[in-house]
Amino acid sequence: MDAQIEQTIAFDKGLATTAGILRSVPGIGPVTSTMLIAEMPELGQISGEQAAALTGLAPIAHDSGAMRGKRAIAGGRRLLRDVMFQAALVASHHNPVLKIFADRLRAAGKPHKVVITAVARKLVLSCR
Repeated sequence: MDAQIEQTIAFDKGLATTAGILRSVPGIGPVTSTMLIAEMPELGQISGEQAAALTGLAPIAHDSGAMRGKRAIAGGRRLLRDVMFQAALVASHHNPVLKIFADRLRAAGKPHKVVITAVARKLVLSCR
């Protein structure tokens, strides 16, 4: 199955170009690039905020009146969000720019999941 997916991407010039661009980002490998191509056909035609919302990495406010609740991620394309979390784990250690970003968040005392979510969102923004 993986070989067929790779062949399909290789034979389509547009998909091959998109996959090459995605794979040039440290932290995004063959699985992540394939998932982004398959699950997000809008890639390259939408804004960063829209891309974050489609992957479910945009913070959703839980406010009511004067009360300000916590922000949390929700909605979007669950499978893509799961793959982006795995890519963010790799990128937070191997992508020099995102490593500095993740280290800064960790130094500020942010929880691990918040750090990985922020890195995943940055990855999606860089892929749009």
